[in-house]
Amino acid sequence: MPTARRRRLPRAAGLSSAYWGALALLVRPAYIATELVVAGATTGGYSFLADSVSRLGEVGCSAAYCSPRHGVISWSFIGFGALLAGGAVLIRRALGPSVTGLLAISGLSSVATGLAPLDQDPTLHAIVAAPLFVAQPVALVVLGARLRHARPRLSRALLATGVVTGLAAGAFVLSGDGPVSGALERLALWPVLVGLAAFACTLLTSDDRPGPGGVGADTSPPRPADAAGGLSAEVTTQPQTPAG
Repeated sequence: MPTARRRRLPRAAGLSSAYWGALALLVRPAYIATELVVAGATTGGYSFLADSVSRLGEVGCSAAYCSPRHGVISWSFIGFGALLAGGAVLIRRALGPSVTGLLAISGLSSVATGLAPLDQDPTLHAIVAAPLFVAQPVALVVLGARLRHARPRLSRALLATGVVTGLAAGAFVLSGDGPVSGALERLALWPVLVGLAAFACTLLTSDDRPGPGGVGADTSPPRPADAAGGLSAEVTTQPQTPAG
């Protein structure tokens, strides 16, 4: 009786859109560096503990405070927001429709925030920034629940990050211009960057494994008949016996 031979399909030429989507989320923690660069150029004193991120994007200057690199942070909101929305769409199969939608909304909210500096129209700025603080924590919780079978450790980390960032976002809103409002805002934002980058990293580092773990793969609980996976897959071929 002929023995089945297993061979791996050759990697497709070029890189998949899911690869670029994962890479977009992986580089987003670099946003933190832009805050440091812009804050370092302010005059009049800026506190990461007490001052909001949006103050870095204020266009106007006075003797008391000025952020000469405000354009850098505004374009950072736009650029990293676009990476979030676009990256989520590109890895939508791995994220699922709910998480994809929430992250796309978050990314567009960030883009709009960069286009509406705080000191130019405070009301508009608050309106367009609000979805970011709501949608991101919810997205992490939903993604964590989605991964509970496929990646339990990452699932727990994402669930915890979603809860912490959600509580921090609520505390930030309630604190107003309090002495720790800047720290609360960053606690609501920065861990999301790291959490999504960690998820993206798992996609990028598992793209050579067959099964449902590769880039762009569905990360919902596996089904018995589900054999599809990442960028490559294994197939079984049977040698044919000559007729006669």
